[in-house]
Amino acid sequence: MHIKVLVTGATGFLGAEVARQLVNTGQAIRCTKRKYSIIPQILKPYAALIEWVNADMLDAFALEDALQGITQVYHCAAWVSLKQADKHPMIRTNITGTANLVNLCADNGIRLVHVSSIAAIGQAKPGELITENHHLDASAENDGYALSKLESEMEVWRGIAEGLDAVIVNPSLIIGADAGISGSGQLFETVRKGLKFYTNGSAGFVDVEDVAKCMIALMDSNITAERYIISAENRNYKQITAEIAKSFGIKPPAFFAKPWMMDLAWRGAALAALITRKPPAIDKIAAQSASQNRDYDNSKIKYAIAIDFKHISKTIEEVCARLGK
Repeated sequence: MHIKVLVTGATGFLGAEVARQLVNTGQAIRCTKRKYSIIPQILKPYAALIEWVNADMLDAFALEDALQGITQVYHCAAWVSLKQADKHPMIRTNITGTANLVNLCADNGIRLVHVSSIAAIGQAKPGELITENHHLDASAENDGYALSKLESEMEVWRGIAEGLDAVIVNPSLIIGADAGISGSGQLFETVRKGLKFYTNGSAGFVDVEDVAKCMIALMDSNITAERYIISAENRNYKQITAEIAKSFGIKPPAFFAKPWMMDLAWRGAALAALITRKPPAIDKIAAQSASQNRDYDNSKIKYAIAIDFKHISKTIEEVCARLGK
């Protein structure tokens, strides 16, 4: 079994989907995981085609072993946390892990598709769509995850300047039935439990299957030294929460939460967290972003690989059907 493809972070939501699509073509792949990580259910049927290796992204020697014979890497591994206490260790971990991988790929002539995030892309002027040419202002950013993804992306650009063959993808909010109730699945679970309010913000949404398709198509192309926003549709939060509620057969959120109300909410949640010693129900970053309009231009990826994105309404139905069981 000759393996040429490695997927990092294959125990995560996106990494597992990338791995699933790759093995569905009949090719054998290698996937990294941490020692105590659980192999996702959707990859259990493909045990014969997946070689799992324990390799922490901070362990350059373990990564070097994992890359033996490899010519292509899909880098999906990242620490994702909104907790303030995790901010600085998360930034260091994500940057160092990416730097380790970039160095090894550059030294060994390995092609890399790196998963960044729209969190690493800046804002556009009011009324304009956000494109790949917008860049996050690190000096004005407080979101640790955004900073970690921006700096990780900078490591890839540094590698590209040194000869690395790489492409960067910046997915919007990734949704799909296999997310469960963590990550983007929290939005669905919150609505299902009876969310009462909506905000006036908006965001980009994309099905996890489409993100994986884009990554594989880019890997198999001749494209290098480019970044691509991967987003299917822009939706405002009132619209998206109402559609989720409808799919669950419940009443949609009816109360409009103004930005000052969201400001009070995160402050109250922070106080409650101090008392209960539990994570806050909503933090400052989430509260502020809920009232921001972040609409994305997906024309660059459409032109590059002619992707026909799945309708978000269809994905919403699938997610709600799974969670409603």
